[in-house]
Formats: sequence, C-alpha cells, structure tokens
Amino acid sequence: MVKAIVGANWGDEGKGKITDMFAAQSDVVVRFQGGANAGHTIINHYGKFALHLLPSGSFHSHITNVIGNGVALNIPALFKEMQEIIDRGVPAPKLLVSDRAQIIMPYHVLFDQYEEERLSSHSFGSTKSGIAPFYSDKYAKVGFQVCELFDEKALREKLERVIVPKNILLEHLYHKPLLDVDELFDQLMQYRDMVAPYVGNLHEFMQKALKENKNILLEGQLGALKDPDWGIYPMVTSSNSIAGYGAVGAGIPPYAITDICTVVKAYSSAVGGGAFVSEIFGDEADKLRNHGGDGGEYGATTGRPRRMGWFDCVASRYGCKVQGTTQAVLTVLDALSYLEEIPLCVAYEIDGKVTKEFPTTPMLEKAKPVLEVLPGWHEDIRGVKRFEDLPENAKTYVKFIERAIDTPITMVSNGPGRDDILIVNE
Repeated sequence: MVKAIVGANWGDEGKGKITDMFAAQSDVVVRFQGGANAGHTIINHYGKFALHLLPSGSFHSHITNVIGNGVALNIPALFKEMQEIIDRGVPAPKLLVSDRAQIIMPYHVLFDQYEEERLSSHSFGSTKSGIAPFYSDKYAKVGFQVCELFDEKALREKLERVIVPKNILLEHLYHKPLLDVDELFDQLMQYRDMVAPYVGNLHEFMQKALKENKNILLEGQLGALKDPDWGIYPMVTSSNSIAGYGAVGAGIPPYAITDICTVVKAYSSAVGGGAFVSEIFGDEADKLRNHGGDGGEYGATTGRPRRMGWFDCVASRYGCKVQGTTQAVLTVLDALSYLEEIPLCVAYEIDGKVTKEFPTTPMLEKAKPVLEVLPGWHEDIRGVKRFEDLPENAKTYVKFIERAIDTPITMVSNGPGRDDILIVNE
C-alpha cells in the first residue's frame, strides 16, 4: 500500500508528527520533493527534532528512508543532520539516495541570497536555502544529478560550461566574487565521498517494493497553497507540493497511491509572504502563536515567528480537494483551549461579493474574511485519550471543520507527543 502525507495549507500543519506516527507501520518512507528549506518537527522518546532533509522514518530502524529524485539534495546538510540525530542516541538510519536526485550546488545558496537582497522590499521571503535557483537550473537542464559525481572528466567539463553565465551574473548583476572551477570541483568530490555509500537505483528499488506489497509512505513538504501551479503564485515554493507529484518524485505509477492523508491545522499559520486572508495581528496573534505548537509557532528551519490566523475553511477545503484527500488529520486542537470563543473564516468577500470558492492570487489579495464564531471549551484537553471524551464544544468545532472542508476527519491531534492522537468515529 502507498500512502501520501501532505499539507492542506501553507505548510507547518504538523505533518512531521503524523508521518512519524504512520512510519511505524511502514517499510519505506520517501521524501519526494522540496529541500532543506522547511522542516518537520518530531517529538519521540529520543527527544524533540526538526528534520529538514531526512525522511521522518529515520527514527525507526526497520525503515528504508529514501531521498527521491524530486528532492533538492543539499548533501552536506543531509549528512550534518544525520550525524546530529546519531549524536543524540538515534541509531543510524537506513538511507537510500536516488542516483537521479539533483544536487543543491554551493552557488545556488549564494544566488538565492543575492537575489533576495536585490529584490529588497519585493523579495519572496525565501529561506535562502538555494531552492529557487536549484529548480531553475534543473528545468533549464544545467543542474547536476548525483550520478554525475562519479564521472570526473565529464563533471569537470560540464562545470566549466555551466559557470560561464553564472559568473556573468555575479559580475554584472550582483557585483559579487566569481566562481572558481577548481574550488567547485573539489567540493563536489567531497560530496561524492559523503553520498557514495547510499546511492542507488530508486526505480528498481521502488518497483521491487511495490511487487513485494511493502507499505510505502510518501512524505511531502509544505502544503497545497505553496504549490507553484495550484498555490498562491508567485509566493510559493519551487517544487510541486501536492500528492500527485509523489508519483514523479518517488518513481512509482500514479495509480499506486491509494491513500492521501492531508494534514490540516486547527488554526492557520504561515512563514513567508503571500496572501493570508484570515491573518490576525498584534496581541491576538501573539497569544495564538505562543499557545500553538510545542513551545510556540516558529519556523522549524528559519526560527522566524509564523504569521497567525484563524482557521480558513475556504483555503483548507480547496487544499484538501487539490491534494485529492481521502482522509484528513486535524492537528494542534489543544492550542485553542485558552479561548472563550473561536472565530473561523467561512467565506471571502471580494469586491462586495461573498464566495466560498478559493480564487486566483489577484482576487485573493482583495479578499476579506467572513467570520463565524463558535464557543470555545476553555479547558485543557491534553491527556484526553478518546474523541468521545472531548468537551462538547471541542467536538462541535471538529465536526464544523469537517463539514466545511467536505472531507472526513479521521484523527485529531491534542498534544505534541506521538501518542497524542484521537481516532474519530472509530
């Protein structure tokens, strides 16, 4: 069976915990897109971890953790991250890196930083991890696949060709130091030595896993609203963050994906720029931020305070439908326990008209939230073990969201731990 775990909104929905939970029943966990520009926070008996490139199955010794060909692979960042979890007592994860995965080059990170500086107030709020320059090069056909590290002559010749236009930009647009072929080649040889023991033929591995009926988990990064085709373009990421891309980024046929679990947060949060209709500000936002997550709502990669808002029914319904959701998981319900009343954005008002349809970006930027207020439960719900034992107002809130997103909610998270999960209508 192949299950995909993806996000409904802007990312930061709590996918790491849900992936970690499902990983226990999996044989293979595949990161199928994105890079080290976002993180998944996982809390287990080893401690609290923010993973950026390592698949979330890395805490289970029986799992093969795969870096798929759709990933923007920062090789030194991957192995630094792996060493960090080993240093904290986690057994070395079983890792497979696709020989077709493409490499974040050192200059991708530099170009990301330089372009954000150049754009100034018009920047995209990038994490400056090199993601946009990486994917630009990939689709311009001047990127480097992992397999290319093992042919030194061809690699050096390609490097010499590729850096010519890069240096023109560095000299005349950014006014920065030029790239040196020898230095880059030496860095790539170091990358090769790091990654060599883990490189494999992902296509053959996945075909064998499917034939043997292995349980396969596809792990997505960010959420539907950050997808470059279906999200709030241009304030999006540079890889497709929807489950449909899982087949491409993991090397399996699309019909193999039989379950799409979309993670939805009980309120809204986002890192980076872009339209955010239900956003709140000031003390109201600070209170929600500090009650949210485990220790507050701050980016797992950047540490930046997340933008906060009330649950957006319009965006979440759209995100679930774009993902092709078969089941939704509602996370961080416990964070709302301090509220006497809980607003939800149930529709948008655009140019005087009310709609429940999620619009394209130019219209979205005009949208104002139409709010409905539900009574809160105003009591701590951490430690509750059955959905039926939640306060009535908490159950009403969950069922309201379920109807609003037109998607069955099968699980509710009411705390940061792996076991803080309530099964709905078991």
